[in-house]
Formats: sequence, structure tokens, C-alpha cells
Amino acid sequence: MQIEKFSFGVGDRFAHQAKAQLRAFEIAAQNGADVVPVWNKSFREHTTIGSQPPSVRAAAQAAISEMNWRKSYYVDADHIRLETVGDFLESSDFYTIDVADSIGQAAPPESVEAFLDRHPELVGHLEIPDIAAPFETSREQIARIAAKYLLATEEAGRIYRRIESSKGADHFVTEVSMDETDDPQTPLELLVILAALNDAKIPLQTIAPKFTGRFNKGVDYVGDLQQFAQEFNDDLAAIAFAVARYDLPQNLKLSVHSGSDKFSLYAPIRAALARFDAGLHIKTAGTTWLEEVIGLAESGGDGLALAKEIYAQALEKQEALCAPYASVIDINAAQLPSAETVQDWNSEQFVGALRHDSSNPQFNPHLRQLIHVGYKIAAQMGDRYLNLLEECEPAISRNVTLNLYERHMKPLFIES
Repeated sequence: MQIEKFSFGVGDRFAHQAKAQLRAFEIAAQNGADVVPVWNKSFREHTTIGSQPPSVRAAAQAAISEMNWRKSYYVDADHIRLETVGDFLESSDFYTIDVADSIGQAAPPESVEAFLDRHPELVGHLEIPDIAAPFETSREQIARIAAKYLLATEEAGRIYRRIESSKGADHFVTEVSMDETDDPQTPLELLVILAALNDAKIPLQTIAPKFTGRFNKGVDYVGDLQQFAQEFNDDLAAIAFAVARYDLPQNLKLSVHSGSDKFSLYAPIRAALARFDAGLHIKTAGTTWLEEVIGLAESGGDGLALAKEIYAQALEKQEALCAPYASVIDINAAQLPSAETVQDWNSEQFVGALRHDSSNPQFNPHLRQLIHVGYKIAAQMGDRYLNLLEECEPAISRNVTLNLYERHMKPLFIES
């Protein structure tokens, strides 16, 4: 199974928006962008909501059938680990193998020495096309990098083989994720990682490294755009070099775990992809959940009332909701309006505060991040929330489609 050049991960936490999401891919195709959908949902999200992995494929297949989608689509077991992969083996065909917890755990010296013996090409004068300055590396330097990452690549191998033993080697797409860690990987580190993953015989098709800057949930990138652009270019160069040097899939591409809405990055990403004629996988995480709440609020009446209730409960339970996401949110509690204030808002005020439009003076990124991590509140409402999704479907589906196409796909794949 070989994934297409451009793929786009979409979350659908409550399994109601697959058709609206797919419509965005249809519009993109009509405008010349061949992008395939990957429905992603993590073990943590399933646990929080109380859903099961097969529900993601069921929702996707229903939309595919109803809308007569003829191209590929995938179902991603997102951020999977060895202890959680089992429940995803039947229904998923894309696996994001998360080994961030193993990064930095020192590999045994004998493993490091064996890696160095296998890869003398990494020591000395190393020129990578499209990276300006050559690397002058020592055996000690490569040993330090290998010691930091070898256990992670070995863990990736164990998870990959668990999946392979169940599904067969050619029946799924493999991604390796190393983004949920403290420090970004340098191009040299990425090259060492790719060499090690090749040693582990993992035919990965996408890799998600850590980039400099903050990738907070639901809001734009915070960091140095020029530095990001340089890192992204250098990573593409390192991947192209590794594919040529090692036995890695020819279609290996970068994956950007965006945390949703990194709009300022889209222009440099697009330029780099064109420069290298490279592919991309990008994940938008929980942005569809936020568009559901926007659609509820936009609908007025019971929908607006429920949106306000979600915010009020999220505000009350802020500490517990934010704890699992502490590394990917920056919420200033002083910038959060009180529940009483929000209770007096009309639809326009609520939508203005929540919708990611930085030109709107009402936009509140702190409120947006809090609601982003507050989907557990809606899950606890059960049918009350799901029934209102159906009642407010016109507004919700319009917002879901518009958000994915206009704010994400168009600047990434269509605008010049």
C-alpha cells in the first residue's frame, strides 16, 4: 500500500462530519489539488469520548459511499504505541507510531558501536545536496546522536512488526512520529534516525520530526518563521539524501503534526514542497471539533446555549482538561472571559471569539485553546450533544468544509 503524494489528516472526534470533511477534498480536486483524506483518531481521544477504533472507519466508509468518492482514503491509528496498537489492527490501514517517550533514553554502548560500524558514511565530510554547508562529523558526535535515538527506532521496529504480523507488510502505511519531544531534530539527527529506521527494516512512508517553535492546539504557530522555513527545507533535503542512500521508500515524505491552524507556516511549506517536488502529510487535529461548536453557536437557540454551556464547564474544569495537553497549549487565564460574560453573548460574539480569524478583534486564542481541549465536556453530554449536531447540521457542515478548504487546503495546495 503506497500513500499518495499529498495526504491530509482530519480528526472527527464525534464521527458526524466525514461528509463535510470529504466535501473539502472534492472542492480541492475540482481546483486541481489531488489530496487524499486520512481520518485520524488517537487512543487518548477514543478513551476520552468512549468510542472504539472501528467507528472511525465506519463513519469514513459511510461518507465515501454516499458521496461516491473514487480516490483513496485511509484510517490512521494516531500516536499508537505497543500497548495500545491491538485495538486498531482490524480497522486501521495507517499507523502513526509514536516513540517520543524513548527518545533520550541512552542506548547500550554495544548497540551504538554496532550502528557506527554499519554506517561509516556518517562520519567525516558529509555533503547533503540543498543544505548549504557540509557537515564535518566525528565518530563521537554520531555516537551521541545514535545513543539518543536508537532505542526509539528499535521501539518503532517492535511496533511495526506487531502490525505487520497481523496485517501483512503491504497492507498499511507506516508513519514514525518523533514530534512530541522537547528538542527539534537537526538535519544530521534526522539522517541518523532515518539510517536507524532503515536498519530496523521499517518501510516508513512519512516521518514527523519536531520543529522549532510552539505548535499549540488550535492556534497559529509561535516562533521564528525563517528558522522554521530553513528547518523544513533542510529536513526535505535530509530525506531526499536518505532515500537515495538507504533502502527507504521512494515516496517517503515529511509529516507536520500541526495541532491545527498553523496558517503562517503554509506559505513556506508550499514553497519548499515545490522546490523539492516533495510530498506532504499534514494533520489538523481537533479543528473539526471547534467548527462543530462554531456551527452550534452560529445556529442560535439551543445550539448557542449548548456552546455556552460547554465553555462554562470547560472553564470550571480547566485544570483537569488542560493537564494532558500542557506541552501544546498556552492559555492565559486572565484572558478568559467569565462564564457570566459569555452567557450574555449573542451568536456573533461567541463565533467571533472562537473562530480562528486574527483580523477579527473579537478573536480570543485563549478561549479557543480551552474549548479545543474541552471536547470531553461534549462527550459527557452524550446524546444531548449528538442530537444537536444533527439539528444544527447545515451550519456545522458549512463551517467544517469552509475551514478545511479555505484555511488549510487552499493556501497549502492551490494558491500560488
